[in-house]
Amino acid sequence: MRPETNPLLVPLLREISTLLAKDFRLEWRQRAALGGLLLYVGSTVFVCFLSFSLRGGQPPAPAWNALFWVILLFAAINAVAKGFMQESPGQRLYYYTLVGPQAIILAKMLYNALLLLGVGLLALFLYTIFLGNPIQDLALFVANLLLGALGFATTLTLVSGIAAKAGGNGATLMAVLGFPVMIPMLLLLIKVSKNALDGLDRGLSQQAIITLLALNVIVAAVSYLLFPFLWRG
Repeated sequence: MRPETNPLLVPLLREISTLLAKDFRLEWRQRAALGGLLLYVGSTVFVCFLSFSLRGGQPPAPAWNALFWVILLFAAINAVAKGFMQESPGQRLYYYTLVGPQAIILAKMLYNALLLLGVGLLALFLYTIFLGNPIQDLALFVANLLLGALGFATTLTLVSGIAAKAGGNGATLMAVLGFPVMIPMLLLLIKVSKNALDGLDRGLSQQAIITLLALNVIVAAVSYLLFPFLWRG
């Protein structure tokens, strides 16, 4: 006997795939925003290279690690902020008649996670070229980068939706609401990546990784449950 398929899951996955395709097409048509984001990452890494080259060498591992996550954090805010705020109220009303709010928030989170993962890998590549690569456990660092991209995407996507509904200066409101939520996650990410740089035993990072996974699941679940009420507001 064939296993039964959840009748609610298939339409949700179809809506998510449609919204993802729409977001990728819009991003490709509006390449200036993506180019600005990549230019920000590249120029920031190059400025860091110039600063440390004047001091006669590469940055120490703690500074390398801290600068990497600071760059990625601000890139994430710039990338995710335009998700909801670039859509007019008329567009949001049109989406409301076509798809469910759960599909909208999940598609936005998935798209932003993929975008931030690409930006993070680009930043790591540029770091390797200009500032060297002191990472001793690359697999752990990349896995931590994936968790960071997912965590930034889930948290900032919901905050972006709240800021878009509030109106006014949404970018400022998003930064104010997002930073207190991001600090605990950022501290855990820096801790795990520092362990990867030092090549420490992976068991020392297990608790932090489990906490990051739990935070991502909790934020995604809360967004899935609460976004419909925000969407109708």
